[in-house]
Amino acid sequence: MSDFQKEVAERVSAIAANKQLSDLALEFMRATLIPKYSYNFSWQGRPIIQYPQDMTAMQELIWQIKPDLIIETGIAHGGSLIFSASMLAQLDICEAIEEGKSFDPKFSKRKVLGIDIDIRAHNRTAIETHPMASRIQMIQGSSIAPEIVEQVYAIAANYSRILVCLDSNHTHEHVLAELQAYAPLTSKDSYCVVFDTVVEDMPAEMFPDRPWGPGDNPKTAVWEYLKSHHEFEIDKSIQHKLLITVAPDGYLRRVR
Repeated sequence: MSDFQKEVAERVSAIAANKQLSDLALEFMRATLIPKYSYNFSWQGRPIIQYPQDMTAMQELIWQIKPDLIIETGIAHGGSLIFSASMLAQLDICEAIEEGKSFDPKFSKRKVLGIDIDIRAHNRTAIETHPMASRIQMIQGSSIAPEIVEQVYAIAANYSRILVCLDSNHTHEHVLAELQAYAPLTSKDSYCVVFDTVVEDMPAEMFPDRPWGPGDNPKTAVWEYLKSHHEFEIDKSIQHKLLITVAPDGYLRRVR
């Protein structure tokens, strides 16, 4: 660990112990969810619907893990798929430069696999005509349907370093089923990232038209899953570093 990395670790530890700062960050989350702050951002022309802090964290994880497959549940406008595909493209380019080789994207094996119960036609068209499209594969159907899970496992069998991101239906039952289905595909030292765990920390009245809320959300599903799956642990250093994140307790590192 370099001196700078040690300084970063010390700062993150200090942030974790700073309750006033944590409370201010949580208040920011409460103040920005209803105005749909996360809808203001795009990646390479496609709405990504994420907080910039979590986008930065995902970039760091992808660079660290260097996955050859990223599995994402929930597609929406496709910004996250484009983001992941562009990060994989950068990995390929950097590795080619380091090896002194020319890069030809046609020979890249790295891929992003997206699953969504409803891929709307205009979003599918925008994704399939994007310059990153060759790195993206999409499956339409419920992410927890046995036949969809079977398709994902058949594709994942061809890859060795896998990163998983869960961001579809946010009810406890659905996310727990997704964890049971897809978390086992996570490679050792890689991550299963569960988004929108912050629902647990928000007032119930913020979700009047949703089937999820405090007590029934991705974070409660994570807590339930971890009771019997000790191969994962919550990497709290990420949420402490970010302060502002939709995924507190959602960055799950596979340790064994």
